Amino acid sequence: MNSHKRSSSGRYALFGVASVAIFFAGWALAASMLSPEVVYQSNATTSAAVIAQQAAAESVEPTIVEEEAPAITPAVEGNAAHIKTPSVVRAVYMSQCLVGAPGLRATLVDLVEKSELNAIVVDIKDSTGGIAFPTTDPVLAPYVSEQCGARDMKAFVASLHEKGIYVIGRITVFQDPTYTKAHPDLAVQNSKGGVWKNYGGLSFVDVGAKLFWDYIIRLSEVSYRQMGFDELNYDYIRFPSDGPLKEAVYAHSKNKTKVEALEAFFTYLHAKVQPSGSVVGEGVPVISADLFGMASSHNDDLGVGQVLESALPYFDYVAPMVYVSHYPKGFNGYDKVNDHVYDIVYSEMKLATARAEAGGFPKTKIRPWLQSFDYPVPYTPEKVKEQLSALHDASLESYMFWDAANKYTSLRDVLQ
Repeated sequence: MNSHKRSSSGRYALFGVASVAIFFAGWALAASMLSPEVVYQSNATTSAAVIAQQAAAESVEPTIVEEEAPAITPAVEGNAAHIKTPSVVRAVYMSQCLVGAPGLRATLVDLVEKSELNAIVVDIKDSTGGIAFPTTDPVLAPYVSEQCGARDMKAFVASLHEKGIYVIGRITVFQDPTYTKAHPDLAVQNSKGGVWKNYGGLSFVDVGAKLFWDYIIRLSEVSYRQMGFDELNYDYIRFPSDGPLKEAVYAHSKNKTKVEALEAFFTYLHAKVQPSGSVVGEGVPVISADLFGMASSHNDDLGVGQVLESALPYFDYVAPMVYVSHYPKGFNGYDKVNDHVYDIVYSEMKLATARAEAGGFPKTKIRPWLQSFDYPVPYTPEKVKEQLSALHDASLESYMFWDAANKYTSLRDVLQ
């Protein structure tokens, strides 16, 4: 599944530049069911790798978080009711298919109600490109999913608000085989002819295709104002990472670097969704962006256009997807990365927060995705605890947990 905030250029001399090659081989389709993004094929590290080894020696005072009653902004003409963003957001993801199964989704809502969780990330548009709720909007209606989704989405979001649950809507952006089927001219093209596809057979919209930008803006507006989503989380805000990349042709982005092309989109999105003079959370949505986890520790664009500094100015929260299972052998010198869950999460979050603060942003702008799915080894309750401990020791408390299957077996054990 996938990735939020806008890209810029050279404000990252703080850390050494590392080259990263990203691959998505024959298991690509299966892996896409596991997480928003892909495995990194690189053993590149930064000089800050030693941070993880210093963690045990640090004395971190516990953070006392006082739970506040959710503040609800009532519905007004042209705008649904919303909940104010909690000071600490603890969320789990709910897939597009699960949200359309009331009996099954109730079990996940029950988990949130009975634990320290206070938010749910619900698919608005997943990596198939299908929209998860019915709409008569002429721009959006042709792309409503016929496979999954909730016909009662607006009522479901309202029911979560009644329970004091903050609702984040996830929008996959540039991977969109539904839209490219209708608009092949806006897709990434194959130099050998036709629309380019990755190893999983999925197509991407060219990042520079401005007509598609307006489609995403319209989906954002309807999701916030009509459906009632409190926050919009943008994933797959990137160029393709796997497939026959040498054959990919970016006709709409050809005069820009990948970083520049993405930042142009970030700038436009921010200006339209949060126009100048608006108050976030009062008439315009909170917005967040998903990035590859290694954007925390690398200064290059990871081959997909994502640079942490170029996202930070345009989003309220940036979410590195710190799925340790997706880090390459050799990262930070670790032969078996899954044996170093705490070390990697801690190191990546310390680097990400330091870079945020160096850019004049609070460290709390970093809100990571964490892992509660088994790949390629069982992600036990102990591994979930290690992630949460690392996050806390990095002076962060907010998080979002990912499990494409929506089971959260180990997380449930930890939260009981």
